[in-house]
Amino acid sequence: MGLLRAFAALCLLAAAGLASATNYTLWINGRTGGGIVGNYDSFTYWGPASTPAGVNKKAVNWDGRSSIAAASPRIRDALDCFCTGANWCYVATHSAGDLLFGYTLANYGGSTRVKKNAVANGAGVCGNLDGSTQTGWNIRWVRAAAGSGGGSELADIGSWTTSESLVQDLRTTTARAMYDHNATRGIWFYMYAGARGTVYSSILPGQDDEVEAYHSAGGVSGRSGAAFCNPGDWFCNDLTLGAGPNQGGRAKWAYHEVVFRDDGEDYRHYTEGNWGGVVSLVREAMVDSAR
Repeated sequence: MGLLRAFAALCLLAAAGLASATNYTLWINGRTGGGIVGNYDSFTYWGPASTPAGVNKKAVNWDGRSSIAAASPRIRDALDCFCTGANWCYVATHSAGDLLFGYTLANYGGSTRVKKNAVANGAGVCGNLDGSTQTGWNIRWVRAAAGSGGGSELADIGSWTTSESLVQDLRTTTARAMYDHNATRGIWFYMYAGARGTVYSSILPGQDDEVEAYHSAGGVSGRSGAAFCNPGDWFCNDLTLGAGPNQGGRAKWAYHEVVFRDDGEDYRHYTEGNWGGVVSLVREAMVDSAR
């Protein structure tokens, strides 16, 4: 009987452990910010908080102006809160949020993290779970809308306020040299590239969404940007779907896969305060897959 009781107790403990495991969907904003930093329920940057956007969605807010290095602690706080212990995360990024998350993962994804209890204080910091630690975070995958991992030519020419720390980081050569974009800890980045550019699109090489050219939004590797387009454009190589090389042979970064290329030139960069633009596609994917 003693052995039976012990076995039953172990089964109850195991069941309790499984029951406590929770999945979260983290949304990391881009330039300009908008949500309340430290408040994981503030979705001002994205749109109505009532809109479905993945299981247990959390807004990982940062000011959208600071340098990538200065903003990274906010991202690490959120990842510690919701992506340690038995909990797992799906991550969605927009624009500069891609650069910020990629930097954080490459530089801190192999570090020792204290497991947290997913209960945040006003500063967005969670309490310790049991004092134990783990290496890195529990992340299933990342979906990047209009990703800025390769920087933007708008930052190169000073189209934005050049005194802004983030703008300096968004220069194409700076963004690409900032960290090892191939160091994703084996986590896949699924890229969504929009192509509804505007009259100043000539500043951006190839296809673009007004802010990010395909070389950045498509996770194309290299030390600088280049022109990539939709099939049928005679003036530049195609950005290919999937993880393989692009037309002309230029590779994507490791663990980066283009899952949406805007062949119809329908999607702009901005959310318009209502989960719009390329973000709308990532939101739909999160509703379908982040569970």
